[in-house]
Amino acid sequence: MIDPSVTLPLPPERVARPPRRAPRLPERPGAVRYPVLAVVFVCAACGLVYELELVAIASYLIGDSVTQASVVLSVMVFGMGVGSLLAKRLRCRAAVGFGLVEAGLALVGGCSAMVLYAAFAWFGSSQYLLVAFSLAIGVLIGAEIPLLMSLIQRAESARGVPHRREAHDPAGTVADLFAADYVGALVGGLAFPFLLLPWLGQLSGALVTGAVNAVAGGGLVLWLFRHDLTSRSRVLLVGTNLSVLAVLATATVLVDDFEQAARRAVYGDSIRVAVHTDFQEVVVAGERGAPPDLFLDGRLRVGGRDEYRYHESLVHPAMNGPHARVLILGGGDGLAAREVLRYPGVRAVTVVELDPGVVRLAETAPDLAALNAHAFRDPRVTVAYGDAFTWLRGSRPVQERYDVVISDLPDPGITSSAKLYSEEFYGLAAGALAAEGRLVVHAGSAAARPRTYWTVAATLRAAGFAARPYGATGRSTGLTAGPDRAARSWATADWAFLLATPGPRPPALALPADAPSLRSLTSASLPSAETRVRRTRTPSTTDLPPSTLVHPRY
Repeated sequence: MIDPSVTLPLPPERVARPPRRAPRLPERPGAVRYPVLAVVFVCAACGLVYELELVAIASYLIGDSVTQASVVLSVMVFGMGVGSLLAKRLRCRAAVGFGLVEAGLALVGGCSAMVLYAAFAWFGSSQYLLVAFSLAIGVLIGAEIPLLMSLIQRAESARGVPHRREAHDPAGTVADLFAADYVGALVGGLAFPFLLLPWLGQLSGALVTGAVNAVAGGGLVLWLFRHDLTSRSRVLLVGTNLSVLAVLATATVLVDDFEQAARRAVYGDSIRVAVHTDFQEVVVAGERGAPPDLFLDGRLRVGGRDEYRYHESLVHPAMNGPHARVLILGGGDGLAAREVLRYPGVRAVTVVELDPGVVRLAETAPDLAALNAHAFRDPRVTVAYGDAFTWLRGSRPVQERYDVVISDLPDPGITSSAKLYSEEFYGLAAGALAAEGRLVVHAGSAAARPRTYWTVAATLRAAGFAARPYGATGRSTGLTAGPDRAARSWATADWAFLLATPGPRPPALALPADAPSLRSLTSASLPSAETRVRRTRTPSTTDLPPSTLVHPRY
């Protein structure tokens, strides 16, 4: 019989342990939820800025904005799904996990634009890095919401206020988090084009966004959830966030030097002028004493040594006929206008240019102004600023008709230019022509991209034009590949044109009787220029459908 006065020890598994101390959190209702929602708002805005930054810089460096946007968005959304699954492993340490995720996102997202630009400048390619950054940023963004939901639910439960509905309403918590996330994404999406790009540029804008991201994410954990961290975790988070901020601050200070070094790696040491306009980066390069090269967003637009071959072929065959009034779509460099103004019978020239910065540079940069013979000083020249499509559709005076319309626009292989080679665009151009007017179109390279060239021809035909093909060749000035894309190589430039008139009969391909003396073009050379382009037509390019706004085919 057991003596009741004797106390027997309990088995170890039955020894009462003191309850785990819950994190000490503010007792005021909403003191946890509202700061968390505010941080979700900020982090969502930063995440969308990273996304748009990748799309913008990929379109600039690689080209084909539709493809690059599709790659970035699809890979990033896939990464978000992966990140949400991986976040399940961090729920037991949600506070430190969220702090490290935000620090990583700030570092990766903030430095992404600079790393992609460096890869393009020094190695010539950044496609694989683009995919890697899209995936990494997506994974980190995808981990945010599950960790924050875990934090906010644990915080509400730890406060022990069962009368509050939010403490036992996971659906309400999810709704609040996603509402803050979506509104933050809206703000980030608007801030990127209207604030960050104009004020800071692509590189500095991404770095500053990363710093905001790090401060918001790290500050939330170290302030509101500091009691949920061990001493070791607290030191880890503080050290990590300070290191990330130091890297971002150092990169921001050095961004101008980095950008100049990257430009030299792309364009060589002979950069004369480099400016960022509201639309693009404009660079004038070339050895002193030689005609300058003009680059728009990294694409060679004017090769100084042989630009006369291009512009003489573009302009003079179209001047064979009445040419008192001439409309130039594009041509902000003034070089097409230079050739038009060589005809004394020209009374008025209208240049429609999207970017005022290009015209300003063509007027004020001494080398470029000398190359275009100070065309914009001629009183016959009027410049209209705006998108060529929009100008033809609504801004052009209805009574204005032109004897010649010259389409000196970016290559049709560039996605953003596709609407300027559409059936609808050529229909608008037809409405601007006089009765015997002529339209000439630069349509890319017939030899390198025959399908694109003959699609332009099919589109002109669908718009009611009859077109005659011809081309010109010359030696490029060192930086060409793809649709006007800059890359380090010497190559033979190949330009193909279409001279068109409304109606069933194509115009004659000849120089006008009052044509000035030309360096690269004669009436005798035009038949061979036509034959050379016609030889690029194959059975696969014979019956191509036209390109339209709703179905671009370039």
